[in-house]
Amino acid sequence: KSAIMIETTTGEILYSKNPHEKLAPASMTKMMSLIIIMENIEKEKLSWNDTIVVSKNAASMGGSQIYLEENELMSVEDLIKGICIASGNDATVALAEKIAGTESSFVSLMNKKASELGLKDTHFVNSTGLDADNHYSSAYDMAMIAKELVKHEKILEYSSIYEDYLRNNSFWLVNTNKLVKFYSYIDGLKTGYTSDAGYCLTATGKKKSMRLVTVVMGEESTDKRTKDTISMMDYGFNMYNLDTIIKKDEELGTIDIKFGTIKEVPYVSTRSITLLNNNNGKEKKLTYNITKKNVIAPIEKDTVVGNINVYIDGNYQYSVDLIAKEPVQKASIITIFLRNILDIISLLIK
Repeated sequence: KSAIMIETTTGEILYSKNPHEKLAPASMTKMMSLIIIMENIEKEKLSWNDTIVVSKNAASMGGSQIYLEENELMSVEDLIKGICIASGNDATVALAEKIAGTESSFVSLMNKKASELGLKDTHFVNSTGLDADNHYSSAYDMAMIAKELVKHEKILEYSSIYEDYLRNNSFWLVNTNKLVKFYSYIDGLKTGYTSDAGYCLTATGKKKSMRLVTVVMGEESTDKRTKDTISMMDYGFNMYNLDTIIKKDEELGTIDIKFGTIKEVPYVSTRSITLLNNNNGKEKKLTYNITKKNVIAPIEKDTVVGNINVYIDGNYQYSVDLIAKEPVQKASIITIFLRNILDIISLLIK
């Protein structure tokens, strides 16, 4: 019913069909659940090694599951495996309850995140994707959620696993996304199926420096969703290439620091600057200029000291912050005085 393909660094849409049609997203919903989970881990509110006590509610989930039992103990890492590999509804709810107390409170976090990402076609009612009234999304919004999720690169270590085991190797997990077994460059991301949604799949793959995300919704069979996904991936990787002009954290120069213990400090880009070209089209030209701020000590590491303004074919596209690579303390009055004297002597000698 709908489909989309994007390149994740630039966010450019390479193909779309009915991208904003509101449809049931099935278990692709769990991508948003995983974003909330990963954010909690990275903020150290949750640890990979934490042990979760499974509630009666979590254990009662139907559909895809890892057959959790009430009061069973399982680590956060194993529950995430259960979500990424087996699409476990019970594992998802167990983690949702751990983070927010109740699934409904966790869903509020999901909808808040959707709003923060600027998603207009999405509303969640549950954390799992089980069919429910007023639970919907679109191919475009699913792609944007996937784009956000892959920023948490650790999740790809789990979504790319084809098979694994839980419960001391007694419970076999097999990935619902068979593409990770047959295509080495595909490392995720989330399948879905319900009677309302049909067969759905958000896939992601990387070749060289370019990562693509594809979404298909409302497919008639697993074979059809696989075929359409691979067709898009093949087209994207064959027709486009990504050139990195500036790398994230690349040192680009130095900026003067007034009244600092040192007179200048290196600055770096906060993100990569890339150019996506269609191999059959006219090559685009990327240019940029750097503007620097008037910086006075003291400053901390990662203080914004300027920005890069990026243009494609002469048209402004976006700006990227430049940050100080090192902290700089404020110099003493004596140091500043002596420095000024030396500067004056230097000018006189010249």
